[in-house]
Amino acid sequence: MRAAVLGKPIEHSLSPVIHNAGYTAAGLTDWSYTRRECDEPALARFVDGLDETWAGLSLTMPLKEIALAVADEATPVAEAIGAANTLVLRGGRRVADNTDAPGILDALAQIGMTEASEVAVLGAGGSARAALAAARQLGAGTVHVYARRREAIRDLEPVASALGLRLKASGWDDAILAGSADLVVATVPKGVTDDLHLAWNPGAVLFDILYDPWPTPLAARAATAGVRVLDGLALLLAQAVRQWTQFTGLDEAPVTAMREALYRAVPSREDTGTRPA
Repeated sequence: MRAAVLGKPIEHSLSPVIHNAGYTAAGLTDWSYTRRECDEPALARFVDGLDETWAGLSLTMPLKEIALAVADEATPVAEAIGAANTLVLRGGRRVADNTDAPGILDALAQIGMTEASEVAVLGAGGSARAALAAARQLGAGTVHVYARRREAIRDLEPVASALGLRLKASGWDDAILAGSADLVVATVPKGVTDDLHLAWNPGAVLFDILYDPWPTPLAARAATAGVRVLDGLALLLAQAVRQWTQFTGLDEAPVTAMREALYRAVPSREDTGTRPA
């Protein structure tokens, strides 16, 4: 059986490390997971060419939105977010799902956060959509989004509406106020938050989706202030574990083996204290 991660660029994806470690630990010797470079125009043709040996696809940028167009059906979370990072191939059907949002919840649960009344999101790109869905599941009624472009926040309004969330929008100049929330999810590219100094709520959690280099200046300052910090490797692992169980059909994944393989693949991170146990 086969699976793969698709996107462009794709050569640096760590997904094969995680999935293949899971196959080995579970004794699935006839399973393999690879990388395939694919852009938006090529996705439908690629999927149409797959045979019954393919169990599923992981999808990264720029394929998450167009994935819904090549699916036969989509899970409620993928429909609400308007993006899918997973395509499960089973029984001749293509089912689109989004494991980023539940992955955020899984990682947060490992450090004891299962609810949050105030959530702030830094950035308004694709990852912010998953953060909104996670915020809804944590019990937040309102999410405050801070972004450099106000029009990008407007693009999130249909997502918030579908999730039953109220969206508050602020420009990047006001992002220093985000630290008052229970949970801050940073979804912006490397370097954007380097000069952002937040006044932190002592009980807050920072989930910074970056992981290399680590810690980011934002994460380092948060940790110094006593804030619990999660990074992008925690999300990468959590969303992959959910994909792994969907692709294989097994109830449980060998998470410990998958986590160890992931951190071995990023040697500078082996001794980090910020990943969940």
